[in-house]
Amino acid sequence: MHHVSIRTGNIHKAVAFYELLGFKVCDRFTTGYTLACWMEGLQGRIELIQIPQPHPAPDAFNDEHYVGYYHLSFDLTDTTPDLIDWLDSLQQRFDQAHQEQPEQYPPLKILLRIETWCITQTSENKDNVPGH
Repeated sequence: MHHVSIRTGNIHKAVAFYELLGFKVCDRFTTGYTLACWMEGLQGRIELIQIPQPHPAPDAFNDEHYVGYYHLSFDLTDTTPDLIDWLDSLQQRFDQAHQEQPEQYPPLKILLRIETWCITQTSENKDNVPGH
């Protein structure tokens, strides 16, 4: 994939959000009647486009009938050896940014946390565990 394009009602807030994730603005430009920019980071490329007079977006997380863009996912394999520590650090950066500029940075809500993966070996499932 070359890039993903995201339409936003406030490009300045969107840039600030993605900068906290580790992206950097590499080019600013206008497209027709609006502001836009390219950002790079986390082995990906994002195009942000500000939409004048935006309409409220549907609630993709709470509307089970919503169809369309749902989320972005970044492969952090080459970025961090420990996803939990990376997420904790990200949460701390957003918490600090929110305290310093609450109008610019809303609180970050991490929706999925994978604490550990493990196989529990018991007498009932010992025959089903690979290698046993």
